[in-house]
Amino acid sequence: MGRGEMGMTSDDVVLIEKGKKADEPYVITVNCPDKTGLSCDICHAILEFDLYMTRGDVSTDGIWCYIILWVIPHSRSHVVRWGNLKERLLSICPPLVPSFHLYQPLPRSSSSPIYLLKFCSLDRKGLLNDVTRVLDELNHTIQRVKVSTTPDGCVVDLFFITDNLGLLHTKERQDVLCERLYTVLGESCISCELQLAGSQYDNLQCVSSLSPLVAEELFRFTLSDNESRSQALSLDIKELKKASINTDNSLSPAHTLLQINCVDHKGLLYDIMRTLKDYSIQVAYGRFLPVNKSHRELDLFIQHKDGKKIVDPEKQEAISSRLKLEMLHPLRVLITNRGPDVELLVANPTELSGRGRPRVFYDVTSALKSLGICVFLAEIGRHSAAEREWEVYRFLLDENCSFQLSSTQVRNQIVDKVRRTLMGW
Repeated sequence: MGRGEMGMTSDDVVLIEKGKKADEPYVITVNCPDKTGLSCDICHAILEFDLYMTRGDVSTDGIWCYIILWVIPHSRSHVVRWGNLKERLLSICPPLVPSFHLYQPLPRSSSSPIYLLKFCSLDRKGLLNDVTRVLDELNHTIQRVKVSTTPDGCVVDLFFITDNLGLLHTKERQDVLCERLYTVLGESCISCELQLAGSQYDNLQCVSSLSPLVAEELFRFTLSDNESRSQALSLDIKELKKASINTDNSLSPAHTLLQINCVDHKGLLYDIMRTLKDYSIQVAYGRFLPVNKSHRELDLFIQHKDGKKIVDPEKQEAISSRLKLEMLHPLRVLITNRGPDVELLVANPTELSGRGRPRVFYDVTSALKSLGICVFLAEIGRHSAAEREWEVYRFLLDENCSFQLSSTQVRNQIVDKVRRTLMGW
């Protein structure tokens, strides 16, 4: 562990403390130089490690930032890699000012090399979710997926992944991944190969074409009171639409107060912070509190990147409208026909930086596994619509299951289960 002349170590930059009692949350403290979007990047990491934020406080003077988050695992069975999380948070924090001679974490490459994991196995229920769980446990991030099933019941999976530890170029790290897959998949695993991705990755950047009707349903801006059942919500639409966003410029001479009250969901704070990041808005002070079991309240003192308040009514309305949309509808779930097959579509907007939402593929495959539904074909790609880029997950569902997939009731059940899993409801 490094130590500078002023005695600051990595523990001073990121500190993770266990609760005093078994049912108490962990407390994550980040104390580092500030940058626009820092809270968003930290929330992205928290969501990637499948943690739920019960409370949060953010404070900055524009130069230095102090963040405290109270977190718990989303499920009791989830094993959190706290050491890896600390490394990730350290890599997110800007370097400490060199002139202060403080400890600086080693810089990490902003663009990790992409590897192609190709394996062939016999098909079975939960296969994709089991593979995704292995990648998650070994601290790999899925960038793209191409999964297909052959007529003889074999599955050929192409996972394009990056290594969050930056060690996948070593034989030892590669062997660990393949050995873990062989262990989890058992005798059903036929082969496993790993190599640097080439032109295969470039060919998967764009998702297969969507019909105009499907695209309109998936990417529309607003939610109607007569919401289509194919885009069913797990909570009453009227309850969701109670979300309130108010701006006030009278309480601070330098900042605009943004007050938010809404239904809670997994990744709520990330959805709010990524929206503000895309608008180049800085949060000078913020507090994230529970109102009751299902609602959250946020008070955020914000300003433009140039240090000015948000006083333009049109700008205020644009920010409020986008925030409300992201809180009501951060993930789109749709089930439709694709020729003779039944297709499940899940979409989420990417950040302006191009980064997508974490754990979507894992949550969707978990929901399908719990329903006993196999996936015949799966792919992840990008699609441009409504003046933004979306990450789109497509799953052709296997008809050979206990469900009658042509039934409207069954389709609604699938959409509801997938959405509930994604939203943490």
